[in-house]
Amino acid sequence: MEVFSAIQWIQFVMATLSVIGSSSLIAYIVFQNIQKSPEIRPLFYLSFSDLLLGICWLIEALLYGTSVVNKDIVCYNLQAVGQIFYISSFLYTVNYIWYLYKELRMKHKLHGQSTFPPVIDYTCQVGQIAIILSSLIPLLLMIPVFCLGNASECFHNFSQSHRCILMYSPPSAMAELLPSADASVCSTLYFYGLTIFLASFLLSLLTIVVLLIQAQTLYKKFVKSTGFLGSEQWAVIHIMEQRVRFYPVAFFCCWGPAVILMIVKLTKPQDTKLHMALYVLQALTASSQGLLNCGVYGWTQYNFYHLKQEARRDADTQTPLLCSQKRFYSRGLHPLESTLAFATSTSTIL
Repeated sequence: MEVFSAIQWIQFVMATLSVIGSSSLIAYIVFQNIQKSPEIRPLFYLSFSDLLLGICWLIEALLYGTSVVNKDIVCYNLQAVGQIFYISSFLYTVNYIWYLYKELRMKHKLHGQSTFPPVIDYTCQVGQIAIILSSLIPLLLMIPVFCLGNASECFHNFSQSHRCILMYSPPSAMAELLPSADASVCSTLYFYGLTIFLASFLLSLLTIVVLLIQAQTLYKKFVKSTGFLGSEQWAVIHIMEQRVRFYPVAFFCCWGPAVILMIVKLTKPQDTKLHMALYVLQALTASSQGLLNCGVYGWTQYNFYHLKQEARRDADTQTPLLCSQKRFYSRGLHPLESTLAFATSTSTIL
């Protein structure tokens, strides 16, 4: 069908852009030699997972429509490997947002003139354990799909024509005519993989929403605080809060259409126009996670440097009296602007 040919090319283009985006972010982190930083470590693994997932999407798009030996086996196992990577990306996204929230919370406690070294050590240890589990759990969950699926030859038990470009191909209606395939095992594995995908997404989304609400509450406390913070400290806090907001948006934009498609396919297995529209939307979004994550990080980094330079310029060119007057008149402005003005005035006075 022409729709599936279009989906192939959309997936090819978006997967290529995702590979470029995640590779660029990895190269930046390695070049800056910040991959061992507690904040950057989960982002580095998230980007690496996005890179491997993008490569899987790219290979699948290239295989579609070609006559390769054992293509069915390759496509089946590529789908299973891809599921490992996107469940890992779910967990790494949660891990990264959790760390940003903990850093925001730690800065708020330090702002209250309290120090908590044991808490900092505990956070680092929990973060390291979470990174290991984010790689180990998806692999363990997908072992039955690899072992039982290949043993039962489930690559014969699904609609093969579009396997390489669709995340989940439902069991074929002709499966019972294939004596080499165990239809019951393959159908069970299909719904098992679908359940794992939906459960991991929903749990990750719920955790992210909770962290987002907590981070927004902390940021409001920062804005209303009357303590003394430097302009660069406010820039760091603002950018961390932005990342806590934008990474969940990128996460939902990437995987929301795929989740909606899975739910629709469970209720209406036969392909309809709605299915086709969701197939196209999924090809546009699910393959672009590496690109979006790279874009969010690059945009927030640019804002950070711009905000920091602007605050420094403001501190260098204005007198303490003018800064205090600016703070008074800017109370009706955006909270971040008034906060930066106040932080700049205090740093100039000191």
